[in-house]
Amino acid sequence: MPRISPGDIVTRHELVGIHGERVRIPDPERLVHFQFRRYAGCPVCNLHLRSIAQRHSEIIAAGIREVVVFHSKRELMLEFQAALPFAAIADPERLLYREFEVGTMSPWLAFHPRSWRAAARALTQAPSLRGAMGKGEEHMGHPADFLVGSGGEVLAVNYGEFIDDHWSVDDLLEMAAQGEAIASRSEDSKAFSPARTPTGRPGG
Repeated sequence: MPRISPGDIVTRHELVGIHGERVRIPDPERLVHFQFRRYAGCPVCNLHLRSIAQRHSEIIAAGIREVVVFHSKRELMLEFQAALPFAAIADPERLLYREFEVGTMSPWLAFHPRSWRAAARALTQAPSLRGAMGKGEEHMGHPADFLVGSGGEVLAVNYGEFIDDHWSVDDLLEMAAQGEAIASRSEDSKAFSPARTPTGRPGG
């Protein structure tokens, strides 16, 4: 199945966060930054999420809802992601990862200088070396970012090639501003055609 591209349509999901809250994607009132991370104790992932949390008020003000997914069990995520000010989803069966075509990287990419430099930097701030080791969890996951419009249209996509290849808050805010303009034009002109769902069926 081909990867998701801008203009594709995300099927409606009602997910459950690690605190039991309901999470709708797409969100009918806001853009959604739907980001896929690696395992729960990943120091690079958690350092990045702290940068998101520190500027969460700016993200909300821009009309964006943050939702992060890990391929870890809820119990592990409650140890590392419980304090996040936005929704966190446990997907240990990788159902969402498969649907959104978020795969795993080769060991060669995992040991690319850019990856190990990011890991070394993040390890100095890791809250738990045991968690950072991620015993029993898959370490070769790619990060991925999707900006989803209120109607389900994908406005921007990033399939990361390295463990720290993700959008910064500044990237997100800039793309959200551009995405809202694109979505507005699309609503008028139906510019996104043809659209498909993540499962490859025509969107509607």
